[in-house]
Amino acid sequence: MARITDKSIEDVKQNADFVAVVEERTSLRKAGARLSGRCPFHEERTPSFSVNPVDKFYYCFGCGAKGDMITFVRETQGVDFIGAIEWLADRFHIPLEYEEGTPGDDARRKRRARLYEVLEDAATFYERYLWDSQAGSYARDYLAGRGLREEVCREFRIGLAISGNQLTTKALNKGFTLEELQAAGLTRERGGDFFQRRLLFPLADARGRIVGFQARRLYEDDPLPAKYMNTRESELFSKSAVVYGLDKARAAMSKEDRACVVEGNTDVLALRQAGFQPVVASMGTALTEHQLREIGRITKRLVLAFDGDAAGESATLRGMELAVRQGFDVRVVPLPAGIDPADDPQGFQARLGAAKAYPVHWVEMALRGDEDAGTKYKRIKEFLDTIAEGPDRQDAWKVANDRLGMTVQLRATGAGARAGSAPSARLVGAGDRLERDVLAGAIAHPSVRPLLATLPADHFKDAAHRRIFEHLVHNGPVDDDVVGLMAELDARAAQAMIDEATTDELIVRMRERELRAELAHAELPRVKEIQDALMRLRGAATP
Repeated sequence: MARITDKSIEDVKQNADFVAVVEERTSLRKAGARLSGRCPFHEERTPSFSVNPVDKFYYCFGCGAKGDMITFVRETQGVDFIGAIEWLADRFHIPLEYEEGTPGDDARRKRRARLYEVLEDAATFYERYLWDSQAGSYARDYLAGRGLREEVCREFRIGLAISGNQLTTKALNKGFTLEELQAAGLTRERGGDFFQRRLLFPLADARGRIVGFQARRLYEDDPLPAKYMNTRESELFSKSAVVYGLDKARAAMSKEDRACVVEGNTDVLALRQAGFQPVVASMGTALTEHQLREIGRITKRLVLAFDGDAAGESATLRGMELAVRQGFDVRVVPLPAGIDPADDPQGFQARLGAAKAYPVHWVEMALRGDEDAGTKYKRIKEFLDTIAEGPDRQDAWKVANDRLGMTVQLRATGAGARAGSAPSARLVGAGDRLERDVLAGAIAHPSVRPLLATLPADHFKDAAHRRIFEHLVHNGPVDDDVVGLMAELDARAAQAMIDEATTDELIVRMRERELRAELAHAELPRVKEIQDALMRLRGAATP
């Protein structure tokens, strides 16, 4: 795949509006030269989130979230570095250039762009038929009958496909080819619109780009027996890779550090309408590895709320076992058979409060099986022996004992770590306050960097501090950890009111610290040189 040029990456970093990006997640207000607001990464009442709009850094004094604009987009959008650059370029209409690749690479990139464009046009076409035409009245009544208001339906761009070939005709008139329409799944092989007389749910990827549609039957005389049908598998669309509503839910998922997965698209709409936002759908099947990877970019805490019938229980079991293997902390919302979240969206929060841990739910499902008590005992023991010791294992063990009428003898296991728990944030060494303050001042005030450059790199004992020094003085490379630390130091410089003069004095003090350390171990011929250097430093530091 062709690589984005360094110049384009710099253009995006320079020209994208970081404040506008942040304000899509939280309101900001002026606080001196900076902006502040409530942190979009955790719940708080008192604003502790600080933004540097010039250098495009952010830091939360409450939860420690930190980084630059690219980090912010990666964390909130669940994309990698290239995905963040492309997201920002799309958001602010910044053209991207790619390094010269093979003719095949360039052709594939242009082709995919055309397919995304025709799918976007199709979504707009279907929306207009639903909301602006007389033909859409039946579908509008159906949505209203399901309790779905127009606002939430428009948010998710619900549309209507009518009979005939009008989409194909309009797309051809706009310059798209029949082959492109077929590749996007919009036209049948013999021509004519693929979707006919059905309610359409646009399906988007993690960046919000439409990759296909799911169509729900509306009429009893529909010749197709399936209640739902999807776009054909294609170069853009794969059902196992789509998480319905992920592009809309990612902000809430990140902020609440959890994702609730339901089976149906209308469940997502109903719960969003009721005010519950971190909800997505698995496209009516058990979760797949690809879907879990997409969710896992944002959170490792998962709540499953599948239908309570046999198919729903089977999907729950497969999904939760796969999720646990991928390191998720899994909870299950118990739903009665024949009931789905859309049937009682207002009461869903109460059901969430009764969510059961994965081991408990697994044991309860095993106890409902048709095997005799001895077989159930063996299965449950084997399962619980694989679970790390902790409250969830103990709760599941108690359920098994109560229902079996016998005590399950468990093998001792290690305590382990909760699935999905994040490693502790890197703590800056307590003895390096001077180094931190020097770097904080140099990050906040570029005018002092020539003086900073007079220090040898080995004056910075901490490895991360040395890398920041090399970046500030010699434009050395940085990784995510260093960028995050720079953002934190930048925020702390403002908090501690470290100005240029203070930074100059701190740099002199650091040089003096090193000379004094050298003096303590210097041989006699070197002592006089060091003492003279100290005298010159004191003179330089004197106003």
